[in-house]
Amino acid sequence: MLFHNPNSEVYAPDGSPGDLALLRTTHLAIGAHQDDLEIMAWHGILECFGNSEQSFTGVTVTNGAGSARDGVYAHFTDEQMQAVRRVEQKKAAFVGEFSAHVFLDYTSGEVKDGKNAHVVEDLKKLIAAAKPRVIYTHNLADKHDTHVGVVLRVIRALRELPADERPERLYGCEVWRNLDWMNDKDKVVFDVSAHENLAASLVGIFDSQIAGGKRYDIATLGRRRANATYFESHATDVATSVIFGIDLTPLIADASIDPNTYIQSFINRFAEEVTNRIAKLS
Repeated sequence: MLFHNPNSEVYAPDGSPGDLALLRTTHLAIGAHQDDLEIMAWHGILECFGNSEQSFTGVTVTNGAGSARDGVYAHFTDEQMQAVRRVEQKKAAFVGEFSAHVFLDYTSGEVKDGKNAHVVEDLKKLIAAAKPRVIYTHNLADKHDTHVGVVLRVIRALRELPADERPERLYGCEVWRNLDWMNDKDKVVFDVSAHENLAASLVGIFDSQIAGGKRYDIATLGRRRANATYFESHATDVATSVIFGIDLTPLIADASIDPNTYIQSFINRFAEEVTNRIAKLS
């Protein structure tokens, strides 16, 4: 696989040729930064872990150059941080038994530029080669500009592919804004209770981010536990760890649907539920 950036890479933890590793893919996750997938797409990793019939492939779109840094990393240059973050992501891919991990090596600015066709072309090439059944990516209500840029490029890439090369499902997942605000009937609920030790290990591998004072490891597992406990007020917990998602599949099935209008419909239904409850009980 040849992509636009010379430092792009297809890494297969088991040493397979990159093209072959991509062909095994059933579950694909596309995130902006190193460590995003371990936070938002843990369901896909878990679905494939130890499963000989399914394989997970991760994609990191940006190079990680602009990340915050402290401690032993405080004086690292952008180039050094890129190298560290790539090694950390490869460690996670090995521990999580990914079929492959793809580094597209774009800057955040390039991803946020809606006119940059290279990002879309690389995603199209990658998805056409992997032919995943399911794709996980960021959600349209995320508050990180680069994350929203990624999901918009993913949607565009999928719309430009032939229908038979698109996945069965496209999910937007939680990172920089959780999705517990959505009405319950609108949520995609992923029960990720199994292998909590592995979940903790995968997020904890990214020491360059955690050492900078951001305890993503604790916060991520805490969010999942909170999602499980606060999901249903009148029943005992049936899961100990839950990730919420938004079903974005309609956006690739019907290109006439505007992404902004689509996410606004979820927000409007949430506002309506709150308004109706207050009116009912006043």
